Amino acid sequence: MDPFTDPLAPPEPASPEYVLHLFITGATPNSTRAVRNIKDICEQYLKGRYELLIVDIYQQPDLAQREDLIGVPTLIKRSPGLVRRLVGDLSDWPRVLKALGITPSGDEATPDETTPHE
Repeated sequence: MDPFTDPLAPPEPASPEYVLHLFITGATPNSTRAVRNIKDICEQYLKGRYELLIVDIYQQPDLAQREDLIGVPTLIKRSPGLVRRLVGDLSDWPRVLKALGITPSGDEATPDETTPHE
């Protein structure tokens, strides 16, 4: 045990398993849908295991330029595994889950592929 560590201090939070960056363009309808969809997906499938950074490219154009974005909204999965990019409002949940490497278990409600999420 480290003699300088307070044994009563709360443990250091573990780093998130999923690191996601969502690039949006202000409060446009597509951006608003993308934010709502990724937050819903994260809360349903990744609760407590993710870090989500939402970047408005109007407010932080330098970050968008560094990412070489071809369209927005764009979700970039930094980890785990390979970096993945998804462009769009993220309403196709099965596609988003697949890109994130998430396989819904039988006890989780899986959205109907024919019903878009807004």
